[in-house]
Amino acid sequence: MKPLKKIAFAAIFGALCVASLWTAEAVHAENTKNWTPPSHKIYAQTLSDQIMAQHPELLSVTFHGVPPGATDQYTMFAGSYPDRIGNADDPDDIDISKKGITIVDPRWHRANDPVKKFVMMLPLRDASGENIGEIVMAYKIDANSAGKGEKDYFLASTALRDSLEKQIPSYAALYQPTK
Repeated sequence: MKPLKKIAFAAIFGALCVASLWTAEAVHAENTKNWTPPSHKIYAQTLSDQIMAQHPELLSVTFHGVPPGATDQYTMFAGSYPDRIGNADDPDDIDISKKGITIVDPRWHRANDPVKKFVMMLPLRDASGENIGEIVMAYKIDANSAGKGEKDYFLASTALRDSLEKQIPSYAALYQPTK
């Protein structure tokens, strides 16, 4: 019976080691930088700062896409979390940029989220109406948002996104130095 216990212990120990390595790699992948922003402030960051100043109902806003000169290097290139700028995009962010879909994410039953929020992930468009990337808006869930549902957040986020179109002449303009 002892050899069987040793084999079982070795198998369990091995599985735990593999699982811990996989978890460590997954955490590392989530925080992997795939782009370094320029030393100057870009236009997209100015838009992000303006949005946050004008919309106290938001926790955050972020801009996602492929930086000029890169190929399939989807990244967060501007937003209200400067430490996350340059982080590689998740698969859902890439789908939004490539396919032009919208994700309505109420974040129900997410025990690991430190702050309650409602997340809207939408294709970003330029002045011509062309899909050029993604914009993500996280709305606060508090006393002021009582009674709001998916439709309310969808309408608010699309209105905000659509109001930006006129301010974005092209995707390349988002990366230009702020004047």
